[in-house]
Amino acid sequence: MTLPDALSGPAGADHTFQVDLRGLVDLLSHHLYSSPRIYLRELLQNAVDALTARHGIAPDAPADAFGIRLYADGSVVRVEDDGVGLTEADVHSFLATIGRSSKRAEQITEQRGDFIGQFGIGLLSCFLVADEIHVLSRSARTPDAPAVEWRGRGDGSYSVRTLPASARPRPGTTVTLTPRADAAEWTRPAQVHALARNFGSLLPYPVTFDDGTAGPDGPGAPVNPEPAPWARTYPTPGARSRALAAYGEETFGFTPLDTIELDLPAVGLQGIACVLPETVPAGRRHGHRVYVKGMLLSEQAEEILPEWAFFVRCVIDAESLRPTASRESLYEDDTLAAVRDALAERLRAWIARVAASDPDLLSRFLHAHHLAVKSLAVHDDEILRMLLPWLPFETTDGHTTLDEFARTHRTVLVTSSVEEFRQVAAIASAAGLGVVNGGYTYDRDLVHRLPEIRPEAVVADLDPETLTAHLDPVDRETELAAATYLAQARDALAVFDCDVALRTFQPASAPALLVDSREARHERTRSRLAREQQGGVWGDILGALRQDAPRAQLILNQLNPLVRTALTIDEPELARTSAEALYGQAALLSRRPLRPAESSLINRSFLDLLAHALRKDS
Repeated sequence: MTLPDALSGPAGADHTFQVDLRGLVDLLSHHLYSSPRIYLRELLQNAVDALTARHGIAPDAPADAFGIRLYADGSVVRVEDDGVGLTEADVHSFLATIGRSSKRAEQITEQRGDFIGQFGIGLLSCFLVADEIHVLSRSARTPDAPAVEWRGRGDGSYSVRTLPASARPRPGTTVTLTPRADAAEWTRPAQVHALARNFGSLLPYPVTFDDGTAGPDGPGAPVNPEPAPWARTYPTPGARSRALAAYGEETFGFTPLDTIELDLPAVGLQGIACVLPETVPAGRRHGHRVYVKGMLLSEQAEEILPEWAFFVRCVIDAESLRPTASRESLYEDDTLAAVRDALAERLRAWIARVAASDPDLLSRFLHAHHLAVKSLAVHDDEILRMLLPWLPFETTDGHTTLDEFARTHRTVLVTSSVEEFRQVAAIASAAGLGVVNGGYTYDRDLVHRLPEIRPEAVVADLDPETLTAHLDPVDRETELAAATYLAQARDALAVFDCDVALRTFQPASAPALLVDSREARHERTRSRLAREQQGGVWGDILGALRQDAPRAQLILNQLNPLVRTALTIDEPELARTSAEALYGQAALLSRRPLRPAESSLINRSFLDLLAHALRKDS
């Protein structure tokens, strides 16, 4: 029989997938959930959804009429709720069928958005800490419904039996776990209480915890005694601000520079953003605490804010955000993208308000987070107009704002790298040139946009010709007297593609200036590649590219006493060594990375000068 014939033959019998429950639990523990601790979150979540369903059939009941009670004494963990409960048919349908959630029941389909759970696998997480799950439930839909007992075991078997209504006098569900010995870390009373507070501090229903010390009928300690701080009322705006700041400090462990209230009614989102009081390293992003319908989803959610907003940490509670299957992060969809954009707009609005009304807070904010603001200003014209004059830059006048710097220097020169700025800063300052270090991230782009804010300002890139044009030439007699030394110096430094010139400039304490433009560095790279490829096709091509290419330039300062002494040296070897030493010192002052040949030259010239001095003294 050919393959097409086989495919077109009679249909085979249908079969049901066989599920190895132990293998499934292992899959959940190692690949879906991050930690066994989530078992308690899943139990709380099921209890909350059951209470939500109960309120659906008893809408006139007060919000605190029904609640959740947790018990842990080291030998058992128990979670009891006053929710909608289950019938025997519900137990078979929902507890014994993997992947089917009771939230899919037809009676509550229209309320699906009110429930936290979505995937019908939460109860399986209890097998991460226990080998057996005991459920005792009584349905609130039928007044005389019996109690139903379900016992599920880790080997995949389960049993169901009905009990008299007296076995559970009130509707609701009780889940009891007998922890395994290897799960003691997650089921100790103190740990259960801590997990309950962590996951359920913002839940809308009262949750209490009892460790057995208060007796069987003890009241239990409240897990969520107060609503979220942004949902409370306060006597004054100042009291509200202090309460939000105190909550941020308790949550994140730092005193916020300020708190920003977040409120997006369209998706039922509320919360706060806490402005970090200290600088955050570039590229480092902090996680945010995200709740969905009052249940903690993640403590390290990064996707809720754009990358540039790394100067805040957020606590938010949302109704309409979609969790992933593990319910430990957010599903990336159009809703999350819209929320991220809306929260970014809230942060922009806060920056605008602070810039307009609180200069002291703005100064402290920019001192700590100018890099974040610069990254935003590059792409946001509104932030650029508001804050560019206030942003600090490294300049030849020290660290100052562009607005203040532009008042002093009509023409603002900007370098393309940190090394270029360090090469020229002292000499440019003495010459009266206004230079900004454009080598840091975003700085060069922002400086070039200064005329958008101050139309009278002129911004230009700094090049070697601009700087050398402000250095004074020496007179003809001095130039002729130094010709021999300059020739020897050029010969000594030819290996570095470096020319030598004599000028006068301030400060006189600077013996030499190494002007090394990007073009000169590119030429050195080309020359090195040409030498490495000598004789080959690429070597010929690279060699042909050299046509009056720019070179680095060592400019000696005739005002410096050491240079004036060097110009009079009549020993050729000593003249070469002194030129090499001056080049090495200028290279060190530029603070750029040294090439191996330059490091070797600095060491050699130092030792040669030391040897010469010792011979002379002897």
